[in-house]
Order: sequence, then structure tokens, then C-alpha cells
Amino acid sequence: MDSLTIWVWSLIAGVVVILIVAVLLIAIIVTARSIDKHAQDIWTVGKSIARNTVSIWMLDRTNQVAGEILGTAQSIDSTLKSLAGSLGK
Repeated sequence: MDSLTIWVWSLIAGVVVILIVAVLLIAIIVTARSIDKHAQDIWTVGKSIARNTVSIWMLDRTNQVAGEILGTAQSIDSTLKSLAGSLGK
């Protein structure tokens, strides 16, 4: 093989390698953008879920207060029953 043929084949190989690298880099960029878009969608949905469920933690305190109200109401009810029993005699 003469030096001109080696140069031609070397240039062809170099162009092929550069094209393959360019295609792979473009594929990486497209994939990264897709991942970024999906991550942004997940972030948006996560913020929406957090905004819609922020008051759930307050339900525990609501249940405690409701239990206290029920206890007080039952105490009032038993007192009124005993008072009604005492007055009815």
C-alpha cells in the first residue's frame, strides 16, 4: 500500500469515527433532555401533591380535640341523666 491509500483510508476511518461519536453525543443530549423534562414533571406533580395534602397532618390534632369533646359530652350526658334521675324521684 502506498502512503496516499493509507491517508485516504485513515481519513475515511476518522470521518466514520467522528460521525459515530457525533450521533452518540446527540443521543446522549436527547436522552438528557428527556430525563430533565420528566424530572420537571415529577417535581411539578410532587409540589401539587404536597400542596393538596399539607393539612392532613392537622387531622391528628382534630381527632384529639374531637375525642376530648366526646368525653366532655359523655360526662355532661351522664350528669344530666343522674340529675334527671334525682329529680324524677
